[in-house]
Amino acid sequence: MSNTPTPNLSANPEIPSSGASPKIGAKSELQTTPKTTSAPYAQLRLWLRDLTISLILAVFVIIFLYQPVKVEGTSMLPELQDQERIFINKFVYRLEPIARGDVVVFHFPHDTSKSFIKRVIGIAGDRIRIVEGEVYLNGELLAESYVPADYTDHRSIPELTVPANSYFVLGDHRSMSNDSRDFGPVEGGYIYGKGCGNRLAFSWFVTAYL
Repeated sequence: MSNTPTPNLSANPEIPSSGASPKIGAKSELQTTPKTTSAPYAQLRLWLRDLTISLILAVFVIIFLYQPVKVEGTSMLPELQDQERIFINKFVYRLEPIARGDVVVFHFPHDTSKSFIKRVIGIAGDRIRIVEGEVYLNGELLAESYVPADYTDHRSIPELTVPANSYFVLGDHRSMSNDSRDFGPVEGGYIYGKGCGNRLAFSWFVTAYL
């Protein structure tokens, strides 16, 4: 007779020695059960990550691309209202030159802590003359549809030539504007943005004086 031991079949979970149904995979189910207590912390980490990314993008946009400003004053009526909030594009003039008709924001040359917003009338080399409120650009009367008749004035200035890298700017509300008629052409280095006209729904702003 052979002395080979008889295998204990009940040790094999797939072949039970009794009539009971085997519990297949019970061990693996316990191993793969997620720890529900860590779910809130994971969601918090995701939320903080998304918030951080959003803040970084917002800072990048405000510093390098767009800046919200609040208009203070009435010299750009009817284009811009007093206390109106708009965006200015701070990057566009790296791609294209400042052009006549642009609404620009610039540091006031006599007090750079203040910002002004005006319309560009003349660029470097242009000859500007104003007679009884009518603007002559390079000897021709300038058609200014953005200046309503009620907003004109009767000021005159002798002809001047806009210096290199400078711009002659005026407010649309001529009778209420402090502009190049008062402080002369603005050097390009003071101009830091172009008005986009986008209205804002939030209160982050710097003040643009008129």
